[in-house]
Formats: sequence, C-alpha cells, structure tokens
Amino acid sequence: MTENNRFSKEGFVSKTVTLPRLNRLSPSLESTALKIMEESGELAQAIGKLRGLSGESQRMKEEEAMQMVARELVDVAQTAVTMMFVLEEQYGINLEAILKEHLEKLRYKGYCD
Repeated sequence: MTENNRFSKEGFVSKTVTLPRLNRLSPSLESTALKIMEESGELAQAIGKLRGLSGESQRMKEEEAMQMVARELVDVAQTAVTMMFVLEEQYGINLEAILKEHLEKLRYKGYCD
C-alpha cells in the first residue's frame, strides 16, 4: 500500500485527495447539498452495517465492510468537491481563502500545529 500522507508546508501531516470536476452535470447548490446528504446517509448505513447498528445482523466481514465505508467516504468527498466547483463557478467564492481560514481555525482550536 502506498502511503500518501505527507507533511504540508504548514508543518502538519496532511492527506491530498484529487477528485475531478464531473462532466454532463449541471449541479446547483441545492441539488449538491441534497446529494451530500444522500451520500452521507449511505456512509452512515455502511458504518451501521459494520457495527450492527442498522437493525440488521452483521453480514459482512470487517474487511469487506471497511472497504464499503471507504467507498462511501470517497463518494461524500466527490460530492463535496462538486459543491466546491459550484461555489467557485456560480457564486465566485474564493475557496483558497476559505481553506486558509479553515486551517487557521484548526490551529486556533489546537487541532494541528
């Protein structure tokens, strides 16, 4: 397995995920927010199946369930990236500035150095 964690220029361990802008879609803020909720629900369902929290007996082996959790997490991330494109392209939001503010907030709260 290739490890893609790295130290960022800010000095903390980070993970870089590169996901594409999707073709043949015309997402809106509302449709993308609903899709994030749908994908988040599928992630919660996968975790529930692993932990037996969904009212079903645990039918999957842990490794299989964790693969399902990882796939659903990537679906959530892809949809979040789609919303980032919507915010930039339709509303002129500067996500670089937002990400900088986010990192400053994390540092202030002591979550990273």
